[in-house]
Formats: sequence, structure tokens, C-alpha cells
Amino acid sequence: MYAGLMALAVLVYAILDGYDLGVGMMIPLDDKETADTMIASIGPFWDANETWLVLAVGLAFIAFPQAHSMILQALYIPVVFLLFGLIMRGVAFDFRAKARVKRQRRWDKVFKFGSLLTSFAQGYMLGLYVIGFENTPLAHAFAVFSGIGVVCAYGLIGSAWLIMKCEGQLQQDAISWCKKFARVAFVGVLLVSIINPAINEWIYERWFDLPMALVVLPAPIICLSLFVILELVLQKLPKSPDNGAWLPFLISAFIFVLCFFGLVYSFYPFVVPGKLTIFEAVADASALTFLLYGVVIVVPTLIAYTLFSYRVFWGKVQPLSYY
Repeated sequence: MYAGLMALAVLVYAILDGYDLGVGMMIPLDDKETADTMIASIGPFWDANETWLVLAVGLAFIAFPQAHSMILQALYIPVVFLLFGLIMRGVAFDFRAKARVKRQRRWDKVFKFGSLLTSFAQGYMLGLYVIGFENTPLAHAFAVFSGIGVVCAYGLIGSAWLIMKCEGQLQQDAISWCKKFARVAFVGVLLVSIINPAINEWIYERWFDLPMALVVLPAPIICLSLFVILELVLQKLPKSPDNGAWLPFLISAFIFVLCFFGLVYSFYPFVVPGKLTIFEAVADASALTFLLYGVVIVVPTLIAYTLFSYRVFWGKVQPLSYY
């Protein structure tokens, strides 16, 4: 149960905080009005979205302490950069609200760089995780490639969010950005789908051994097909941007879900690839009982608050206001 909750928290975080990280990376530094609109589109959500990351880390720390320790030791440096990025985003968002107009650009730069640093750090950590925390030049090169891939993935869902939330020229620009990110992300997913089974024999067997291959192989095929559908949708949107503006975000979210399914299926039951399973890493019964009380209260509250906030602030973005 706890492994499933942790996986759910990571997936929800990747989708929700992924789009606001993507928006943060795309903020223009020479157009205050556009920057204000983009900030306003994520303003009511971005801070709460990060709570899902806190939930995932908390579950790992209490339910799988041995795995938490091994992963943190292997990823200590990129985790530090991740925290720097998150701090920069929080500080820049609040200081931007109080700064004079001429100094807001400075905090836009900080917010933009913090978003980029956070996204790349997450991708770098994912790459090292997939490669089994190997400390070789090839492993770090793969991690860099993974970091770029996550940046593009967040750019994809971020631009899709802007298509759904914005109007006018910004919406048209977001359609163009979404096309570019989608094409790069498509290549990245295709390469990972080929490389990962090629370098990991046990992953190859898991995906291609019958009869399970008949059940799971449609997932990557559907995922790649969604990129084609997304391209077709984006080709039509400029002519009628109000007709189906929500489709790119929905399709992008499904792509995230399918990619996450592929990752989980490839490595299950390992929580540390090739080294530690969830059954070996799980905490003792007393710790899980303690965690259960928190989960029963926190998880439904977090879900309810998330749904409520999106319900309240649904629709096209309103002019930026900090009050």
C-alpha cells in the first residue's frame, strides 16, 4: 500500500508541479505583461503542487528508511541543487510581488533559473536512478541526457497548461512552444524505450517475454501514438484556439502516466534498482502503524484541497494580483 501511495504521490507531483516548472522556465525576461500573465496562471497552484513531493519523500523516509538512505547518499549533490532551485523559486515569487517594476525582471530571472535548475536536477536524479547509481562517465552522461529530457517534458506540459489557461498571442505562442517540446520529448521517449531494454537484459525479458508482452507492450505503442495525436491537435488549434484548448494538457498528462507506468513496471519490485526490493526495504510494523495514522488524515486532506483549489481557480487566467 505504501509503495503504491508513494508512486501515486510522485506521479501527481510530476504532472502538477511539472507544468508550473515548465511555465517558470518559459517566462520571458523582456515582456512584463506576458510574464505577469504566466505567473498568474500558476500563482494559485504552484506552492501546493510541491506538497506532493513532500508526501513522497515522507513516505519513503518512514516506510522504506533503508531505501531512502541509499538513494539520498547516491543523489546527495543533485538533491542539494534541487533544493537550491526550489528555494530560488519560492524567494523569487514572493520578492517579485514587492519589488519595483524595474527590479521585477531580476526576480523573473531567478524564478526562471530556479525552475530550470529544479527540472534538470530531477531529470539527472532520475537518470542516475535508472542506471543503478553507477559512478561512471557513461552513467553521468546518461543522467545529463535524462535531465534534458525532463526539462523538455516539463516544457511540454507547461506549454500545454498555457494553451488551456491563456488567450490571445500568449496562447498562440504556447501552441508553438508545445509543438517544439513535444517533438523533442517524442525523440527522448523513443530513445529511452529502445536503449533501456537494450542495456538491461532483465528489463528486456520483462517487456518481451510472453504472455506478459501481450499485456504491457501496447503501453509504449499508445504513448508514442499520443504524440502523433498531440501533433495533429496542435496543428489545428491555431485556427480555432478555443475549441479543444484543454486537449494538449490532457494528452500530455496521459503521456506522463504511461511513461511512469513503464518506469514502475520495468523496475518493480525494486525500490533501489538491482539492489533492494520494497519487501526488503519496508520498515517494521510499529513504524508502518504510526505512518498509517498520518496517511489516513493527510492524504484525503491533500486530495480534497487539490481538487478544491483547482475547482475554485478553474477557467482562463485572471489578471495578476497578490492580494
